[in-house]
Amino acid sequence: MRTPIVDFLKDYQKRGMARFHMPGHKGKNFLGCEPWDITEIDGADSLYEASGIIAESERNASALFGSQKTCYSVEGSSHCIRTMLYLALTNRPKNALPVIVAARNVHKAFVYAAALLGFDIVWLWPEESRSLCYCPVTAASLEAVLSKLSAPPAAVYITSPDYLGSMADIRGLADVCHRKGTILAVDNAHGAYLHFLPCPAHPLDLGADICCDSAHKTLPVLTGGAYLHISENLPPVYAHGAKAALALFGSTSPSYLIMASLDNCNRYLAEEYPARLSEYVSRMAALRRELQENGWQLHDSDPLRLTVCAPSGTSGFELGDKLRHKGMECEYADDSYLVLMITPENTDKELAVLPATLGYNRFPAGDKPVLPLARSQQVISVRDAFFAPHEVIPAAASLGRICGSPTVSCPPAIPIAITGEIIGPEACELFRYYGIEMVDVLK
Repeated sequence: MRTPIVDFLKDYQKRGMARFHMPGHKGKNFLGCEPWDITEIDGADSLYEASGIIAESERNASALFGSQKTCYSVEGSSHCIRTMLYLALTNRPKNALPVIVAARNVHKAFVYAAALLGFDIVWLWPEESRSLCYCPVTAASLEAVLSKLSAPPAAVYITSPDYLGSMADIRGLADVCHRKGTILAVDNAHGAYLHFLPCPAHPLDLGADICCDSAHKTLPVLTGGAYLHISENLPPVYAHGAKAALALFGSTSPSYLIMASLDNCNRYLAEEYPARLSEYVSRMAALRRELQENGWQLHDSDPLRLTVCAPSGTSGFELGDKLRHKGMECEYADDSYLVLMITPENTDKELAVLPATLGYNRFPAGDKPVLPLARSQQVISVRDAFFAPHEVIPAAASLGRICGSPTVSCPPAIPIAITGEIIGPEACELFRYYGIEMVDVLK
């Protein structure tokens, strides 16, 4: 498979052109990557008006993923989230509501999109919660919520895999959406690799209509590289409007370094990756069995993630520290879980050291508390609340105040209280549980 962006950059560097154009480093080495860092010069195409090498590279990605259209983002899935929600709202049927039905474990980028686009939200809640990251939604529960609406929403929005690696029943949820006259949008930031499994499990493979992948999270792509995928199921108007929608939210100075890494990844995916992934998934399964035989309880997750349940008497933070002292850094830890994201680029030696470092666990899994559901009243729209005056106060003093900007770190970037909601006692309890000390509220 050709890599037109990479080939252009190599050729431009080889020609030794005097760079009377941006960027200011002029291709001279300060960090080492500058010779490939260019702007939209002659022949380099333009990300949001692509008709040359970028368009060719994106067509290659579309063919690999089996989409109607795949577009690059150099600003992560956050950029794609705003774009796919805009496309869902502006292309909804005439009878559809300007509403997004969403599972509550959204990334805060979803809330920012609501502020920018002004849509209303109907939340899908779990029956009970043991982690802010986890919000299972069944086809039956989705159907019940959609049946109560006066008309179809613009879209149903879920996160799968979530931060713990839990995977939703995409096929079942998509079937409900299509019967109810709406589309399924998926934040697949953590699952770009799923299409290349022996049994493909990418949201597009399972019936989702539009989704985003953070390529950089699980594929050999520079941080910020992401995909917006539009399914063959959707009318062509979605694909035709995708670039203009991306331009609405994106920088006019996209990184050619990131685009080159997305372009280079196409060849990797087309050639060696599926076989490597298949072999690696088998190794991961063996690693899971070894950890379980050593007494560790694992949360069900996607194939390239290990989510270790902290045993009684310890925490995910402590397990993370244990690994760190042996030269290993985890993706995420909280009181109950340790999350490790693994890819075929991790070596056999690294995998072998992991169970040896964790050792044998002789304690039962910790009793994970049932967390309260912060079902607070929305008293001001997300948009109006975002643009009102804010102040930051101690979380302990926030009861009864109206939430301003979501005050939660990344990872996992999942808000406890949503902008415009009254902060209730349940939210305050979650602030304490997750160690959030300061909260942004309306003045």
